[in-house]
Formats: sequence, structure tokens, C-alpha cells
Amino acid sequence: MTGDTLTTRLQIMLEMQDEMNKQIDIDWLDKAREWHRAIWIECGELMEHHGGWKWWKMSEPDVHQVMLEIVDIWHFGMSTRITVERNFEEVAKEMAAEWNRPNESQGFLLDVEDLASVALVEERFEVSTIPLLLGQINREFDDLYRAYIGKNVLNGFRQDHGYRDGSYEKIWQGREDNEHLSEILLELDSNSVEFRDHIYRELKERYSRSVI
Repeated sequence: MTGDTLTTRLQIMLEMQDEMNKQIDIDWLDKAREWHRAIWIECGELMEHHGGWKWWKMSEPDVHQVMLEIVDIWHFGMSTRITVERNFEEVAKEMAAEWNRPNESQGFLLDVEDLASVALVEERFEVSTIPLLLGQINREFDDLYRAYIGKNVLNGFRQDHGYRDGSYEKIWQGREDNEHLSEILLELDSNSVEFRDHIYRELKERYSRSVI
């Protein structure tokens, strides 16, 4: 992936994150939400899904859940980088440089602990750790991009359909909405300019069939 493509996709994700945050809190930047806390708490869930830290118990990584946790951390991490000026292009360039910064893995669990430590102690998001974590589950930026866009659209869909007041139905036809999303993402082209719209339409169609 070229540097321009990376920066462009990062800018798209930053803009989407701002939209999502405003859907929940229109003045979210004034609320001073503690995104760093969300990051380090999610790191614990990430370690749990990856496994390998309980020496008294056999465990295997759940790669699908590990990927979802990394995406959740990415949501919170990007939120820490958006400023009042909302200069998404500039922030995207900074994040692209940090993504490509040489960084050596110490192993999955230690890398997660570094990510959590920086969030907890320095109250910031260490972008360069994410490609290390992805590499250890045989994923790369494009996988993060697809999964992020999908989860972001799903989060917006949930808000549009009563997630906050409790009227949203998370189980459709016996399966969670995340499972439906995973199927939809496999069918769509992430390079399409209508990628987001296609995801939303597919979610809406499946949901409408389920709740009628």
C-alpha cells in the first residue's frame, strides 16, 4: 500500500470517527471524554481473547475476537487524535508516519501491555503498536480498514435503530449483528466509493427482515 493510500484511508476513518462521536455527543470534544481509559481497559479484553497468559490453563487465540478488540481500541485511539480544529488530513499524515515507524515486537502480550501502559501513564495512543499486533495474527492495515469501516457503520446503524433507548434488537434470525456484518464485509469491495453505503443498506435489509 502506498503512503498516499494509507493517509487517505486514515483520513476517511478519522472523519467517520468524528461523525460517530457526534452522533452520541454532538459536542463530544467539549466533554473531555477519557479515551485513554477505554484503551487500556480494552487491552485487558484483547489479552483475554488472545489467551496464552494463563499458565495454569490451555487456551488458543480467538483471532476473530482479537481483531474486533483491536478495532475497538482503534476507535478510541483515533478519538484521542481528533482536535477541535478537526484537521483530519494533517492528523492522518501524522498517524501514517507513526504506523510506518520501525518498531520491534516483544511478543503479543508484551506489546499489548506497552499499548496499555502508554494509555494509562501518558494518556495517549501508541499507533505504532497496532501493526505489530496485527502482524502476529496475520492481518494488515487493509484488514483493519475493512473491519473498522464495518464496525463504525454498524455502530451508527445501532444508534439509528434505538440502541441508546434499548429498543434495538441485537439478535437477528438467531445470530448477533456482528456475525451478519462479517458476512456482508466478505461480499463487498472496500475500494468502492460506496463501501460505507453498501454496508448500511445490507444491514438495513437484513434487520428489516428480522424485526418484521
